[in-house]
Amino acid sequence: MAENSALTSTTGSTSLADSSIFDSKVTETSKENLFIGSTSYVEEEMPQIETRIILVQEAGKQEELIKALKTIKIMEVPVIKIKESCPGKSDEKFIKSIVNMEIKVPFVKMESVEEFKSLDSPEFENVFIVMDFQDSVFNELYKTDCRVIGPPVVLNYAQKGEPLPFSCRPLYCTSMMNLVLCFTGFRKKEELVRLVTLVHHMGGVIRKDFNSKVTHLVANCTQGEKFRIAVSLGTPIMKPEWIYKAWERRNEQDFCASFDEFRNEFKVPPFQDCILSFLGFSDEEKTNMEEMTEMQGGNYLPVGDERCTHLIVEENIVKELPFEPSKKLYVVKQEWFWGSIQMDARAGETMYLYEKANTPELKKSVSLLSLNTPNSNRKRRRLKETLAQLSRETDMSPFPPRKRPSAEHSLSIGSLLDISNTPESSINYGETPKSCTKSSKNSTPVPSKQSARWQVARELYQTESNYVNILATIIQLFQVPLEEEGQRGGPILAPEEIKTIFGSIPDIFDVHTKIKDDLEDLIVNWDESKSIGDIFLKYSKDLVKTYPPFVNFFEMSKETIIKCEKQKPRFHAFLKINQAKPECGRQSLVELLIRPVQRLPSVALLLNDLKKHTAEENPDKSTLEKAIGSLKEVMTHINEDKRKTEAQKQIFDVVYEVDGCPANLLSSHRSLVQRVETISLGEHPCDRGEQVTLFLFNDCLEIARKRHKVIGTFRSPHGQTRPPASLKHIHLMPLSQIKKVLDIRETEDCHNAFALLVRPPTEQANVLLSFQMTSEEPPKENWLKMLCRHVANTICKADAENLIYTADPESFEVNTKDMDSTLSRASRAIKKTSKKVTRAFSFSKTPKRALRRALMTSQSSVEGRSPSSNDKHVMSRLSSTSSLAGIPSPSLVSLPSFFERRSHTLSRSTTHLI
Repeated sequence: MAENSALTSTTGSTSLADSSIFDSKVTETSKENLFIGSTSYVEEEMPQIETRIILVQEAGKQEELIKALKTIKIMEVPVIKIKESCPGKSDEKFIKSIVNMEIKVPFVKMESVEEFKSLDSPEFENVFIVMDFQDSVFNELYKTDCRVIGPPVVLNYAQKGEPLPFSCRPLYCTSMMNLVLCFTGFRKKEELVRLVTLVHHMGGVIRKDFNSKVTHLVANCTQGEKFRIAVSLGTPIMKPEWIYKAWERRNEQDFCASFDEFRNEFKVPPFQDCILSFLGFSDEEKTNMEEMTEMQGGNYLPVGDERCTHLIVEENIVKELPFEPSKKLYVVKQEWFWGSIQMDARAGETMYLYEKANTPELKKSVSLLSLNTPNSNRKRRRLKETLAQLSRETDMSPFPPRKRPSAEHSLSIGSLLDISNTPESSINYGETPKSCTKSSKNSTPVPSKQSARWQVARELYQTESNYVNILATIIQLFQVPLEEEGQRGGPILAPEEIKTIFGSIPDIFDVHTKIKDDLEDLIVNWDESKSIGDIFLKYSKDLVKTYPPFVNFFEMSKETIIKCEKQKPRFHAFLKINQAKPECGRQSLVELLIRPVQRLPSVALLLNDLKKHTAEENPDKSTLEKAIGSLKEVMTHINEDKRKTEAQKQIFDVVYEVDGCPANLLSSHRSLVQRVETISLGEHPCDRGEQVTLFLFNDCLEIARKRHKVIGTFRSPHGQTRPPASLKHIHLMPLSQIKKVLDIRETEDCHNAFALLVRPPTEQANVLLSFQMTSEEPPKENWLKMLCRHVANTICKADAENLIYTADPESFEVNTKDMDSTLSRASRAIKKTSKKVTRAFSFSKTPKRALRRALMTSQSSVEGRSPSSNDKHVMSRLSSTSSLAGIPSPSLVSLPSFFERRSHTLSRSTTHLI
């Protein structure tokens, strides 16, 4: 045992000493080739050493242990070399190498410490096997620097068929073998000594200073430099209980303290020692965050409590703090909260400190445009410029919009309406494929006179470009980080869960990137004879391969997201962080993933529209028909069982309720979203004061007015009857034609009003549709957000909120003050009567079928009356309506002139859009 004594004298005697002092010498050692018996090399370096195993007390009675020893024939032995002494210094000994030697001498049993003297000899390499590392025998052996191991070591290496390992310290088991630990936050030396000793007994290594080789940090607090470095490196941070519990399981043969299932029970939770409060969140969000705080080891108190350590602020809502925070209080953004949960450790606060938002001075309200002046010409000019600027903002051309020289000076809201401020223009996808960050080619000017075919083709390219950007967001913001190896705190999701959620999204992205590039080349080098249909025919086979696997399993993908978000707090935090980023447009991952489900039907509609505006002699006419057919073929591969029958039933109800409803409203991909009752406030889509019902579908808006008179019921040829249609169809508008949604501010003269800025692709002028909601359900704010969300979905844009524009009613000459007045109702009745009289004398414009039906109805209604009485009755009705139409009414005269001004204003504003 002299060799071990020499070793101990050089490494220090305290268990608190840094293990690295000894480990630095161990690293100099090397395991030589197997030495069986004596060799010339060994004889030259050192005397012959006999290996021997000694079973102490109870260990000699364990049959399983004795059986295991019989299978072990080799053990690791340190080879000692005496270093040349230096002048004035004593001789120094250290381990030169570790060699494997054969165990020749049978094991020996020892009952008492007194027997040790007879067994101690420099000719033997003794290994003592002790059952209990707490009794007096162990302490005596430890003081004399004997080589001591526990029964689990023998059983473990016998099972693996490996030599008995060498350890300079007592080694009871190997449950922490190859683990390097560092400690922080311990103030009691006794506790630290106990923990370090147990780690050594289980084969672990201790480092005083934290470095990249440390595998685990054992922390008694969440402060300090070591803690911050461990968080930044993603090193697991453990509670002291981890070591104690591992020691309790020291006799389990296959146990390892680094097993994830065991280790995760003792990780330091992100909010340990933290008391949080939340400011600016809704009640539902606050409740959710409080529950998450308790799950992650923290506590929460009301805002302003002096015991709080952190104040979590919703930076998009809170502009100023309600009190002056103390120096000890961390005021952080909610990203710190969710980031800590995602990385499974308390994040550094300095990166997430809340700062008061500074609103740029250039961002001013639209109300600044409304100057109080009686000059009607100036009002019309302001209205014209406002509409032109709004349309310019939503004009998603790949080319820069052309402005008048004075446009920048005529409006004070340029920074608000600049298209460069939209999220899609500032998306940073990191390593996003070049197809996503490729700038549009704008060397070719926009045609001075845009054809309807060019406008639809441009819209097709713009929506395709937006769609590719959204797919890139899904991949780069969600899929790539989840698949990344070496995540802090371990993988957030299992590989099979990631595959279920994203499916063939990367393949879909690759196909549409190619389609987008081809469309861009076609738009930049535009010619009416160029074929758009060929592009989609070129990639039709790729679409068939990529879309059905994703669409058919979309519901499974959605369910997986919901389940993982509920069961895995780190995934919930991951979604919270990324969904709040501007490139997501505040949409959830589920809402983004539904875009591929909606894309192909949208493309088919645009190709249909393109075909309508393609001349018969154009070769692309037939090619487009083939392209549409290929898209239909793709959609037939999609599982029809996933269609929602209830949504289809609602569409049929709308068709029955609206007289003259277009048949193409019925579509397998379409669903009814919301129905809203309104009153028209302008000349479009019908007369002012008309009751208008808006049916919002996922890709279009059906506009219908209330019928003035419902005649009878409908009877089918089979004798079945249904209620008569109560509404009259006005217009079925694709949502892509809505360029801006105006939220009209509440005033005394204007209540619950909103407007839509619409521009059909075949028109060169904008149309402003203004309405007043007649019911409080749904609330106007919710309705406008819902409408903008589906408009954004249709045009494949993520920033739906940028479609909403808040404005003063004076800016757009919208008011609801006279809608319920007696004079207003009388004016509307007179105007309706005037229209009826006009239609009565316009026989050339009345369909023959309608005349025949009217005559048949008249004959059936007057049956039994004398001809003279009928003639008198008809003549009296005509004379009364004629006299009524001739009544001069100031309001009747003013309304047409008002509409004429509005129409003139809108037509003039279009001039600046072209």
